[in-house]
Amino acid sequence: LGVEVTVVHNASIMNAVGACGLQLYRFGQTVSICFFTDTWRPDSFYERVKENRDLGLHTLLLLDIRVKEPDMEAMCRGKKNVYEPPRYMSINTCIEQLLEVEANKKQGVYSAQTKTVGIARVGTESQCIISGTMEELLTTDFGPPLHSFVIPGELHPLEEEMLDFFRPATLPQVKKPEDGEDRI
Repeated sequence: LGVEVTVVHNASIMNAVGACGLQLYRFGQTVSICFFTDTWRPDSFYERVKENRDLGLHTLLLLDIRVKEPDMEAMCRGKKNVYEPPRYMSINTCIEQLLEVEANKKQGVYSAQTKTVGIARVGTESQCIISGTMEELLTTDFGPPLHSFVIPGELHPLEEEMLDFFRPATLPQVKKPEDGEDRI
């Protein structure tokens, strides 16, 4: 018929994640992944991912956004209202942190070979949805933020078909950041 269709999502990734082809009612608890620091490596998300996987449910991972974070060094010098530059967690950083937590916990909740879906800028003209293993997506370039990540549970045959649809023959590779440069 040649009818052009545009999907306009709600303002929330909680519904827009359906664009990746996974059925919304098969999602379990949603978790947030925070940037690790030298002294803080939160892993409370791990138990939620495990519970979802044990029930065969998909897990939506919301990646950290650091906007208007106070600059502690400036505060110590008496300068108020000085902020660090904005940072947005990439799917690549998320996968690195997930694999680090699995290496520490050793419960086999997921591995580098686990099928996953990376989602960037969903609902925009430049949205990017790519499926692959964690290992494959670790070096995939998803472009600018905002990014989200999905660890699927048990897959319905139609969901398998959609993940195959979003699995490119070759994955775009991440440009290695220069020393001192953040990925995003």
